[in-house]
Amino acid sequence: MLNQIDEISGIGLHLDLVLRKVQDAYLRTFEQLGVDMTIEQWVILHRISELGDEASQREIVRTNFRNRATTSRVIGRLENKGWITKSRFKGDQKRFKLELTPKGEGIINQVLPHAVQLRKRAIKDLDVLEFETFLKVLDRIGENYSPE
Repeated sequence: MLNQIDEISGIGLHLDLVLRKVQDAYLRTFEQLGVDMTIEQWVILHRISELGDEASQREIVRTNFRNRATTSRVIGRLENKGWITKSRFKGDQKRFKLELTPKGEGIINQVLPHAVQLRKRAIKDLDVLEFETFLKVLDRIGENYSPE
């Protein structure tokens, strides 16, 4: 058992280092493009783009893995930058509808090709089986930390 503990003692550090490298690559890309944006802003802006007419604040909160207050702050910043608008859905005054503005669509069009290249870079030299195994392992690690 001791050898197994020694082998996995740095798993958190290793995951954190890899995540930081990925985040740094995205932030450098945003900077090179002259886009003042955080990774969280990109994730939410891109998700709004993907959801289209069905983009709601509730759905973003549900799929963003962040708490409601943090997500609301990021959405507010995107709105302040003029990249999205926030209104109520017709016939549903409880939900906020999120829409890209032309400026927000421009940011998506500018950044998305570079984001796709960064995603491709992540799986460079991995075959399909290795990538599927990697995702299964990450999912299992995540499940192991889920509240019981």
